[in-house]
Amino acid sequence: MSSDPQSGPDSAARRGFALARRVRRLAGAFGAGAPTAAALALGLLLASCAGKPDAFDLNAAKPVSARPLQAQLRVGEPIAAIDLDSDRILVRVGPEQFATLAGARWSARLPLLVQSRLTQTFENAHLLPKDGGHGATTSADYDLEVEIRKFELDAAQMRVAADLAVKIVATVGGRVVAAETFTAEAPVGSTDGATVSAALDGALSSVMRRIVAFVSTRL
Repeated sequence: MSSDPQSGPDSAARRGFALARRVRRLAGAFGAGAPTAAALALGLLLASCAGKPDAFDLNAAKPVSARPLQAQLRVGEPIAAIDLDSDRILVRVGPEQFATLAGARWSARLPLLVQSRLTQTFENAHLLPKDGGHGATTSADYDLEVEIRKFELDAAQMRVAADLAVKIVATVGGRVVAAETFTAEAPVGSTDGATVSAALDGALSSVMRRIVAFVSTRL
């Protein structure tokens, strides 16, 4: 019987050496005086060794009711870089280096989750009907195009950040009526999944309330 080349002590050793090299590179990104960040990088890289990650959700914000829109709006699925277009919780471990949070994930792909919660936030402000103002079959005068530019934990700074860029675009002709970028940050006391996801949830709520206010003054 042939042995599995992907298993056994030799394979484990190779994976261990590869992991060690990645940790050294990440630690170097923080500098020699950042042992805590280097240790966190090691923990993040060990995510693949953990069991099934816990799933965390995001919540719709509850903004104050805005004046009724003078046109119908549709919230499109946000675009995002490949690192953000997944259900994993992104962690910045260096200027251009990323990992995913061990033992934690979102309950759905992040763009779909943000689309759903942003739509619900507009509904909470009584600016969209409760049947959900999104989807290709929904008729609308304007599309709200969203780009998720940042939605992450910064391991060195121990802060989370949410950065969404939005454009109001006419469905006929494609004219951009207005565009703006909204950012929110918050500190975190630990890197466990519940703490990080709750902090990102709060940052997203702040951003979504401002997006609703922005749209309500332009349509």
